[in-house]
Amino acid sequence: MKKANRYDTSALPEAQFEPGSHGRVLKNKLGIKSKRLMDKVEREEQLRVIGKLAGIYDADHRFTTTDICNIHKTWLGNVYEWAGKYRRVNISKGDFCFAAAMQVPKVMSEFEKGPLYEFTPCNFKTVDQIAKSLAIVHTELVLIHPFREGNGRAARMLSNLMGLQAGLPPLDFSGIIGKRKNDYIQAIHAGIEHNYLPMERIFNAVIRRTLRIRGHRQL
Repeated sequence: MKKANRYDTSALPEAQFEPGSHGRVLKNKLGIKSKRLMDKVEREEQLRVIGKLAGIYDADHRFTTTDICNIHKTWLGNVYEWAGKYRRVNISKGDFCFAAAMQVPKVMSEFEKGPLYEFTPCNFKTVDQIAKSLAIVHTELVLIHPFREGNGRAARMLSNLMGLQAGLPPLDFSGIIGKRKNDYIQAIHAGIEHNYLPMERIFNAVIRRTLRIRGHRQL
């Protein structure tokens, strides 16, 4: 009898793909096999809950890792069994590896004591100050990638909630496409060395674009 490998994570729900999806869609509560349909459902769920989340966290709220898990679960709880729970599998994109799964609880605790404590509640007054706080929190959370799926979008939802604390309208990230998408990825990588200036520039542009499109006065 073959001895089980206690480090084998292949049997975990978050490591499973939906049968018939050809390895393109994670196992889900809805039995969805199409990547296009799953993307649509996740977008619709995100739109459904953002207003609800805005009503939970007020302008004086200091965010915690528990809140981040709640954001993720509120968004994807109807879709994935493991929504809102730290991943137990290692993940990467291309040649880039995110924090090892066994380290996620530790680095998330450090994240709470560091950037979350320092930059929330996000009650800064100038665009530059707000952009800096959003950039650091966003970059660090994406680098950790605490969940199996939906990390970048959960991080943007947190950015939106922090922006609301600062008196901003919902942020418009639609300009991050093409070359700007590559700039965004490079800004995430720069954060490994605690260089947040590239991401600060991106958030500065996002904030100013949002204010212009929404017709709000500049801060």
